Amino acid sequence: MPNTVKTVRGLTLLLGSICLFTLPLLAAPPMTNMDREHLQVHFEMTTQMVAELVRGLSPAQLEYKASPDRWSIREVVSHLAVAEPDYWREIQKALKEPADMNSKKSAATDADIMWYGIDRVVHTKTGGGHEKVDTYKNLDQALGKFQALRAIMIDYIKATQDDLRAHSFGEYGEVIDCWQWMLEISTHAERHIQQIREIKNDPNFPKK
Repeated sequence: MPNTVKTVRGLTLLLGSICLFTLPLLAAPPMTNMDREHLQVHFEMTTQMVAELVRGLSPAQLEYKASPDRWSIREVVSHLAVAEPDYWREIQKALKEPADMNSKKSAATDADIMWYGIDRVVHTKTGGGHEKVDTYKNLDQALGKFQALRAIMIDYIKATQDDLRAHSFGEYGEVIDCWQWMLEISTHAERHIQQIREIKNDPNFPKK
């Protein structure tokens, strides 16, 4: 009987050791301090850029369109004010689900997400209600809404204990992790920053 007890105890200890060594292998790489810093810096950068690019523009400049099917600068900012609350709600919803990236592979690299903000060679059509660029007829209102939510998201990035790398996000098709989607919220704004620059560089853009 004593030998049986020893055997059971030995098996229990062995199984416990296996579990301790196996858990780290199953877990997805956690969000690092560098991940947090990269998000914060990018969000702060794009928030500041939007404000700087529209500062001091006249009504004629804000409403200028290079062609009837293009957006004006005011409409670009209105789009950001309409779209980002949806993006923010979607990531909060994803983070309430069980962590699952340990069994999935992201369809994009972090570099892909960064490049999305820079490369405007490929244009995508806006949908999902985010094309309603006349929601805010006044630039100050649109910019205020954009900046208010940005302050909330930046505070979240600074303080969150959520492991964004551990949760998947697949609201728009291919699966990426929630850290990548958070970054894409900012790189999406970066694309529109490039768009505002293109409008301002148009040869027919009003001088005042």
